[in-house]
Amino acid sequence: MSTKVITGLVRFSYVNVFEPKSSEGSEPRYSISLLIKKSDKETLVKIKTAIEVAKQAGIGKLGGKIPSNLKIPIRDGDVEKSDDENYAGCYFLSASCKTKPGVVNKKRLAITDTTEFYSGCWGHASITFYAFNTNGNRGIACGLNNLLKISDGENLGGRANALDDFKNLEIEFDDDDFLFEKSDSKKAEVLNDLQTTKENREDATYNGYSFDESADLPF
Repeated sequence: MSTKVITGLVRFSYVNVFEPKSSEGSEPRYSISLLIKKSDKETLVKIKTAIEVAKQAGIGKLGGKIPSNLKIPIRDGDVEKSDDENYAGCYFLSASCKTKPGVVNKKRLAITDTTEFYSGCWGHASITFYAFNTNGNRGIACGLNNLLKISDGENLGGRANALDDFKNLEIEFDDDDFLFEKSDSKKAEVLNDLQTTKENREDATYNGYSFDESADLPF
């Protein structure tokens, strides 16, 4: 049996998959937290089975026997994150790795835009469980392999959208704002009118601007 699990649909949190980060002087790692609905029995059974396999596979590293206080990566959101509604009805676990994980969209194309994959979006994760024994701390850790984004979700990072922040702010505009910030469609309209006018008059003007192919347009 394998210690590798492909999850069902989960929600991503604490996303750190584009640049590795160091914690308290440790080796930099990529990491993410997975929120797994308690109703997703299939994924939870897969994880429980993989953890048991990892225990047996790593029994030598664990000191020859499985300790009663063995640490496991999956935790209960209703118990440990009771003050956060996003964790309600969920188990969660953290996964990390030293090498950069693959991050793809539904078309299996790599996601390189850091704003496209964020805390709050939904998808599937490929993870692997293994035993560790570090300075007397023994347990089962979760390694991160790859991530597949399926859909967007409410951002869990607490960062507001710029449009929402400034939607009620009254801004004064002057003529130059409209002169130099024309839309692409308006530019096309102006160019078309200028060309038509040029065909009729050598010294054509448009709204006070002389037509000169070598000159920059006023936008």
